[in-house]
Amino acid sequence: MPPAKRPKSDAKSKSRNVEPRPTIADLEGESEFAELARKHWLKTTRRAAKPKVKNEVLKNSIWDVLEKNGFPYKSLLVLEGLQTVESYLWPGYSEDSSNFHVLLIALITNVKAREKLETWSIFEDRPAEFSSFFTRVLSMTLDQTLSLTIRTHLLCFIIYAFQSLDWASVRKECAPLVSIGIWHNLSTESKRETKLGQNPQLRKAWKAAGKRYDSADDATKARLRFERAWLYTLTLDFLRLLYEEKRKEEHVLYCERFVEFISDLLSQLPTRRYVNTLLQDLHILPAFRLSPMFNDEDNALLRDQCSLLSHYVHFTIDDQTGAQHSRTEAYDRHCAELAKLQRVALRHFKDKLTVLALSNYGSIDKRGELENLLEVLTDEELKRLATLLELRAEYPELVKVPIDRQFLIEALLSTYEKRKTFQEVVRDMSILPTEDNLFDQGLLRTDNYDGSKPLALPKLRLQYLSVGDFLWRALVLYRCESFYGIRKDIGDALKRLRPESRRPGETTFAGFSRMALPISRPSILEVVPALVGDDKPSAVNAEISLDVRRLTDNIRKEWDSLRPDDVVFLVAVDASMPKAIANGSTHTISEAQKLGIVSVRTAEVAQIMDDKGKSIRDPTAYFNGHTRSPTRRVQLRLDPKTYKDDVERTTKGKPDIYERINLVVRRSGRENNFKPVLESIRSLCLSEVPLASWLHENFLGYGDPAGATYKHLPNRIGKLDFRDTFLDWQHLVESLPGKTIEPGDDVTSSFGPPYMLESVDKAPEQKTTKTSKKRRRDAEPSLIAEVETYKVATYKPPNTGPYPVDAPKLNNVRFTPAQIDAIISGSQPGLTVIVGPPGTGKTDVATQVINNIYHNFPRQRTLLIAHSNQALNQLFAKIVALDIDERHLLRLGHGEEDLDTDGNFSKHGRVESFLGIRDRYLTEVNRLAASIGAPGAHGNSAETAGYFNSVYIQPAWVKFTEIAKAEDSSAADIIQAFPFHSYFANAPQPLFPSSSDRGAVLDIANGCYHHISKMFSELEDVLPFEILRRDRDKANYLLTNEARIIAMTSTHAAMRRTEIASLGFHYDNVVMEEAAQITEVESFIPLAMQKPKDGQMALQRVVLCGDHYQNSPVIQSLAFRHYANLEQSLFSRFVRLGIPVITLDQQGRARPSIAALYQWRYPNLGNLPHVESLHEFQTANAGFKYDYQFINVPDFKGRGEVEPTPHFIQNLGEAEYAVAIYQYMRLLGYPASKISILATYAGQRALIKDVLSHRCAKNAIFGLPKIVTTVDKYQGEQNDYIILSLTRTSRVGYLRDIRRLTVALSRARLGLYILGRREVFEACYELRPAFELLLQRPDKLALATGEMWPSERVQTEEDGITVPGEAVMEGVEHLGQFVYEMTATKVKQMRAEHGLPAATEQEQVLQPIAEDDEVGYVGASDEEVDEDIIVPGDGAEAAAEA
Repeated sequence: MPPAKRPKSDAKSKSRNVEPRPTIADLEGESEFAELARKHWLKTTRRAAKPKVKNEVLKNSIWDVLEKNGFPYKSLLVLEGLQTVESYLWPGYSEDSSNFHVLLIALITNVKAREKLETWSIFEDRPAEFSSFFTRVLSMTLDQTLSLTIRTHLLCFIIYAFQSLDWASVRKECAPLVSIGIWHNLSTESKRETKLGQNPQLRKAWKAAGKRYDSADDATKARLRFERAWLYTLTLDFLRLLYEEKRKEEHVLYCERFVEFISDLLSQLPTRRYVNTLLQDLHILPAFRLSPMFNDEDNALLRDQCSLLSHYVHFTIDDQTGAQHSRTEAYDRHCAELAKLQRVALRHFKDKLTVLALSNYGSIDKRGELENLLEVLTDEELKRLATLLELRAEYPELVKVPIDRQFLIEALLSTYEKRKTFQEVVRDMSILPTEDNLFDQGLLRTDNYDGSKPLALPKLRLQYLSVGDFLWRALVLYRCESFYGIRKDIGDALKRLRPESRRPGETTFAGFSRMALPISRPSILEVVPALVGDDKPSAVNAEISLDVRRLTDNIRKEWDSLRPDDVVFLVAVDASMPKAIANGSTHTISEAQKLGIVSVRTAEVAQIMDDKGKSIRDPTAYFNGHTRSPTRRVQLRLDPKTYKDDVERTTKGKPDIYERINLVVRRSGRENNFKPVLESIRSLCLSEVPLASWLHENFLGYGDPAGATYKHLPNRIGKLDFRDTFLDWQHLVESLPGKTIEPGDDVTSSFGPPYMLESVDKAPEQKTTKTSKKRRRDAEPSLIAEVETYKVATYKPPNTGPYPVDAPKLNNVRFTPAQIDAIISGSQPGLTVIVGPPGTGKTDVATQVINNIYHNFPRQRTLLIAHSNQALNQLFAKIVALDIDERHLLRLGHGEEDLDTDGNFSKHGRVESFLGIRDRYLTEVNRLAASIGAPGAHGNSAETAGYFNSVYIQPAWVKFTEIAKAEDSSAADIIQAFPFHSYFANAPQPLFPSSSDRGAVLDIANGCYHHISKMFSELEDVLPFEILRRDRDKANYLLTNEARIIAMTSTHAAMRRTEIASLGFHYDNVVMEEAAQITEVESFIPLAMQKPKDGQMALQRVVLCGDHYQNSPVIQSLAFRHYANLEQSLFSRFVRLGIPVITLDQQGRARPSIAALYQWRYPNLGNLPHVESLHEFQTANAGFKYDYQFINVPDFKGRGEVEPTPHFIQNLGEAEYAVAIYQYMRLLGYPASKISILATYAGQRALIKDVLSHRCAKNAIFGLPKIVTTVDKYQGEQNDYIILSLTRTSRVGYLRDIRRLTVALSRARLGLYILGRREVFEACYELRPAFELLLQRPDKLALATGEMWPSERVQTEEDGITVPGEAVMEGVEHLGQFVYEMTATKVKQMRAEHGLPAATEQEQVLQPIAEDDEVGYVGASDEEVDEDIIVPGDGAEAAAEA
């Protein structure tokens, strides 16, 4: 996914349309609802367990107020923020509660859903009452006496419920509504019988449902009748509303929500199975398309939704088995339907439909032809034909939908026309943006999404219909998200350029943008003729000229960094012809259109040349020379299909688009990778690439959740070598609690590592399928099955050579039982999901899993994936530190340059490394030849070295082994026969100690030969690099043959998937780090980067490491993030599906007291012994009374938070306070590298940097902290001391997402100092567990003066104890004055130490913090904006609050 960038364009205009959000005054002040809450459920005294709900309070004080104002979202947000459901409505609910009570719970639950807050857990404690409540909601959705506005809210509640089927309580209520019982509503008995006859399981389910009904009591029968009629009744009511003559806006909104609901039902197999048959029987699509509401030009959203609904209704899948039909199977089924139509036509309408009956399928499956053939039938005959074809010919009278001739024709055409499969739609889909799809109304609609209306977008949910369905949804959404970002960037560049027109047809640019340059029209160089069978050119080459003379050096370098295959955008701007807003049009007009965008064309850079036409391979080096030219000629590849359409348009007399292009726009390389990623997803959509069979069901969300874990797979490995995983016997026993450990047959007592574990429990394949279902229900057999027995054996590790470098590198981490569980699972075949809370060592676990696979399965290859280069480098650095041969490591993509290791692991670096190894070893070969007296130039090449090995070394070793094997040979004889004494003369001596027995001597000799044979083995691996000439061939050989651990980011994998798979690259294992931060499609692509072997994927293991309680993938647009759920990761979906996870349960990062701030998110999270025993965790933080503290920061200079530009939120008081704490720490001797300052908004980060620049940067006493960044960017990082600014003072903002709070609280090891507004955060229900702990301590900074770092004072857990030199800071000015005086004293002391006179007043640079300080708020500069590729908390917040 392209990294998110802060939305900049349209920000001001959008902010004007934003619904107001509650402030702290609404929740804590004198507002009507706040006073009501304090009176009835937020009482200061200890409240009763079950509050008494008064109906008059609900009706008069809440419901009437909401209804009177049209249920404003802000009021509902206030009620939600006041914990109305948790503390009042739900505890007070009973079956006797009023309808207003039920409606209010549903309304506020919808608010929680819209705000992405935890919801269903509130209802878990009272399942019977929840069932009663849910049933009442269902009844109300059918109550036509309620207003459509209320019923729309109730329908939203039902939609949310069906999106939450991972909750058992919700699933129990929803499942009966879409069960086989709804087939009682099919139009005819014969149709139902036909459907039941298609699958034996259907008949069985129908009979079971009938028996259940027959054996039920009257009350249960009534409930069953209601459940099977509910969806049918609701759908009929929807059809009635479609044809309503007097339509209002609420009618349309209700219908939009209903279409969203049924689309959701059809998009998951469990809810689709019976619903699709019922909806098709009700002619949902023909009735929809013919309705007045659909054909109203104002209802474009409804029409788009209809297209999405049609996609799901006709999706090529077996509704019962879930098997996706291939294109051939789909066509065969279509032909079978046409054959049925022809048989009926010939039998019953031979006179009129003979032509139809005898025509070939291709001539009757098109709308026009079929409609013409049916025209000869009368109305009655049409109705009879529909009846004979088992199509519904009438609706109940109340529906008032006319089934006339037009309707019946449409129903027949809709049933029998040939439709494109989703693969054919994908094949024709453009992935390169033009002005038409960038400014498509459906895409523009997402700009102003706030949750109040649905969108015509597919959603990523718990389950998918097929792998193809998932890839189609991912392609549509990724394409929309990419185009959204492109449109924003082009619009922003245009705003900065300020196009003007003094004369019609002429456009000049008064402003400047670093991302765009004015150009003259592009020249079309070449149009290559179409390939055979194609109708578009095979290539179109063009050229543009860039004039960079007015650019500064740094911006010129950015333009010079363009490389082949980079994407640029050619834009035609006409400032004299801005798009006029049509009178009465509901279409949204974007800022870019208002600025006069005429067209946008996408092009790829082919090559860059200087003004003389000379190709430039390295622009940076070339233009840094003396021959630098101000002109660049850039050759581009245009999209052939778009060019063909443009030429056709021009031939019809329309203006030539390319004549009018006058601007080229580029994007940052890190976010401009949309084209290769979209191509990868599209190629997967169009291919038959399967998932590994053992993972297929779990990926789609069906079957046994544990079915892909190693204990349930037939290829479970019985015996594994765990090498250095266990440090000693005690560690082994401690690591396998509840399991039986038995020494192997050849030993009787404990022994040291390495350990080989052999599982001796019952093989899974012996279980019969009939008993397995019962066992899942029965706890006892499950408990027996969990008791495992391991037989433990050991072996003597082979001697690897006499030199210190030959010694293997061993693990020294004492893994916990949970970590060992994860390592054992990851080393076995199957799926392993590891949840790693902060500081629990999931990177160490992943590294050890890779190490075990590497040594146990020497022929297997492992793909290592991470979300970021930073995470990948951390993982890679740990792998390099283990006993893994560097020649088997490969790092693809950028970011390798930041890897803190001696080796270079990029493709280029590996090739160079192999050639370096070659030179080193050839020198050793020459020394070896000299040592044994072998004449000749044996070290000339790897090839000659190979001959030398086979002619001299191997025979010599064979001769030696014959002597060594002789029974009468002594140790002295073996030493004397050893042929390489001279070669190993430079090894630590003596080579053979005099005390060595025969076995020891043989072991040393074998180690020496291991050293020699490894040298020749590596030279043999180098041999292809001597033969291959092109660097590309060498790199590809390295990838496909040599590397065994290949690391890349998820984005690089998505970009290069097609290229890598085409090389014949195969791998066996995937290990994914930071999996909870990787989007689903980017998690899927690494699982499908190889072509199948014999129709099966070679993939054996998938290990996902992550933490779904921390941040999810960053998605730029709220519409895609929340509505389409594009922020969902495969990791978090697997957790929701109930797939077994291994949760690491002991943290080793932070003091136990700091860890307690987030341990409530991880119920079983404990502390490793060292965080309680090590000296640094026991001692206090020098100069501070507390190791963590929340510091309340009131208004500074009369202000709290401000927004100098939209969503760029700053708080000067907190920025000054953060810098003052940093200065104080530096004065006490804290190293700057151990301090990080975090902010929750990019605006605040910019402000803190500005204050640091003013107060610290030029003063050597302070310097700058290790990093100043945002919380989201710091995920995965840590430091000893963290200063955190929460920034907001009007409301909690995006920190209400407790995943972000978890990240913020878990970065510090020894000290955490949080700056914020107390009343804002302590009032937030979601944050309460953390803030209850934080606010147990005073909210004014408590110092312990007179100490220097490091302190020897022991940190006490008792907060009431006074520490020596305790001082309380009353505010930022107080701390500022204190720091100022300390600094003055420090400067005076330093001057005295160096014999310098005291500073004069003119020399005093440092000033205390004061009200009239020159430090002020900063704006989002162009550099700041472009620097922040991912802007956590403001790009997200911008959309969240829009």
